Amino acid sequence: MLYASDFRYLLHQKGDKEDIDEDVANLVAEVFCSEVNTRLKRQLSHGYERTSGELNRVRGRINTLETYSKGLLKKGKVSCAFETLSVDTARNRFILGALQRLLYLVSSKQLKQSCVSLVKSMKQYGVTDKLDRQYHPKYERFGKHEMADRKVLQLAALAFDLALINESAANQLYPSPDKQAYWVRKLFEKAVAGFYTAKLGKDWSVRRGKRLDWRIDGASELIDKLMPSMQIDMQLENSVAQRRLIIDTKYTSITTHNYYGGEIFKSGYIYQLYTYLRSQECTNDPLSLTSSGMLLHPSIGEHYDEVVSIQGHDIRFCTVDLTESAAEINRQLIGLLG
Repeated sequence: MLYASDFRYLLHQKGDKEDIDEDVANLVAEVFCSEVNTRLKRQLSHGYERTSGELNRVRGRINTLETYSKGLLKKGKVSCAFETLSVDTARNRFILGALQRLLYLVSSKQLKQSCVSLVKSMKQYGVTDKLDRQYHPKYERFGKHEMADRKVLQLAALAFDLALINESAANQLYPSPDKQAYWVRKLFEKAVAGFYTAKLGKDWSVRRGKRLDWRIDGASELIDKLMPSMQIDMQLENSVAQRRLIIDTKYTSITTHNYYGGEIFKSGYIYQLYTYLRSQECTNDPLSLTSSGMLLHPSIGEHYDEVVSIQGHDIRFCTVDLTESAAEINRQLIGLLG
C-alpha cells in the first residue's frame, strides 16, 4: 500500500496498527526521502506567513498599541502586522520535522545520510525547524495544483505516526477497500512501479501507464475510431546502460495447465508483450530495437525466472513470492533487474 501511494487507506485516527520496528521506519524513510527529493527538484511551494515588524511605512495592519507604547511615530516608524510570501511555511516545516524525526529512527546508514542531506537542503532553501505542534495535513484543503504537496505531507504524517494500517480488529470501524480482482491487480502494478521509483538511482526513469502508438503505414477511413490503443503497465529505462525494459504485471498464476498435461506459460500474455516490443521498433529509436520485456506475477511459495530471446528481444517470465519477508521481497525485485 505504501509503495503504491494509495494514501486514502492510511488512517490518521486511532485504529489497530502494526508494531513499530526498524523495518517500518526504514520503509517509510525510504519512500519519504524519495518523494522529498523529487519535491526539491521541482521547487518547494511558497505560502503567505503572518509576521510583524517596525517599518518606515504602513504595510498590512497597524499595531496601534505597540506603536504608541514604544513611541515609534516619533522615530518615523510604525508597528505593522503583515503577510509575506515565504518558503518557510507550516507545510515545509512539517516535512523538515519528519525528516529530523526519521534521522534518529532509521537503522540504515544510507537512509540516515539521505535524511541529513535533505535536512540541509531544506534549511538552505530557508525552511526553519520551528515545528508548529498544532499543524497536521489532515486539516488542510489541497487544490488541484497542490497534489505534489499532499502526497509528501501525508508521508510526513506517516513518518511522525509510524503506524501502518492492518486488518486486525480495533476499537473503531472504517470503510473497507473494495478488494475485487481489478483493484488488487492495479494495487500490485502501482506497488511495483512505486518500488522501482523509490529504489532505482538517478540513471533510471520509471514511466507507468505509458500509451504506445501503432506504427501505421496505411489505414482505411474509420481505422482511427475503431483501432484500439495500447497501454503498458510500466517502462524502465536506463540512459547510461542503454537499456529499456517493459514490465507487464499480472495478478494471476504465471502458468496454466497444458492440454497434454503439465504446466506452460500463458500464451495470451506472451502475445501481448511481444506486440508491445515489436510494434515499437524504429530505426530512429535505437533502444526500441533491443528493448526487453518482463511478465511479472506474484506467487505463493514458488519461483520462476526464465528468459527467451525472440527476434532480438528478451522476454522474461518472473515471479515474486509475497509470502517472504519485506527484505526478501525487496531483494527479489531488485534482483530482477540484474
